[in-house]
Amino acid sequence: MSNSEQRMSNNELAGRIDHTLLSATATSEQIKQLCEQAINYGFHSVCITPRWAALAADKLVNSKVKICSVISFPLGADSTKTKAVAAKDAILSGADEIDMVADLAAIVEGDSKYLSNQLQAVLKVCRSMRPPVLLKVIIESAALNREQKEFVCRIADKCGVDFIKTSTGLHPAGGATAEDIKLIKETAPNCRIKAAGGIQTCKQALEMLDAGAKRLGTSLGVQIVNEFRAG
Repeated sequence: MSNSEQRMSNNELAGRIDHTLLSATATSEQIKQLCEQAINYGFHSVCITPRWAALAADKLVNSKVKICSVISFPLGADSTKTKAVAAKDAILSGADEIDMVADLAAIVEGDSKYLSNQLQAVLKVCRSMRPPVLLKVIIESAALNREQKEFVCRIADKCGVDFIKTSTGLHPAGGATAEDIKLIKETAPNCRIKAAGGIQTCKQALEMLDAGAKRLGTSLGVQIVNEFRAG
């Protein structure tokens, strides 16, 4: 039995999950179902594309479930101005949290100025809202070497973003690993960590939490919580 399993209740596990549906062909009915599941299971949020933020806001009114919207997903290659405008638009449509894909070219090339300016620009948008909106920065950790991971984590930590998120879940290099979570935790001690990408079982979810993740992104939250309950 893991440390997380020993100390965590069903509700606590569900409360760490961003219930995710990021398929390009997702329908309004599927988004409504996602919202209903999030309410029924007590998930922290629904994680969706900005296309559905307004619908989710309507479905989740008077509930505790947050709306998390992805920006520059999944490539991260949009300009800084585009990312900032997209983040503001998603927030005004109902998003409470923004998961933005970092500029991976800047990470690979070690362009600290470009990356810092971009994170600060989007963070400024999030912080200007009342209440302030959380910013999670997706670094696609499985596609980076150790030096690149440390580089982006140090910059994200210095800029003051709320979370570093491991992965989009769509990159062929893979998703979250416990090793990457530990590395992020060491390199960016002021940032919380969201593990995402490839989390399909209760065992995997608990491993990520034990490694230091504070939030989990998964499309299989219902199955994971049901598996945890079955014990």
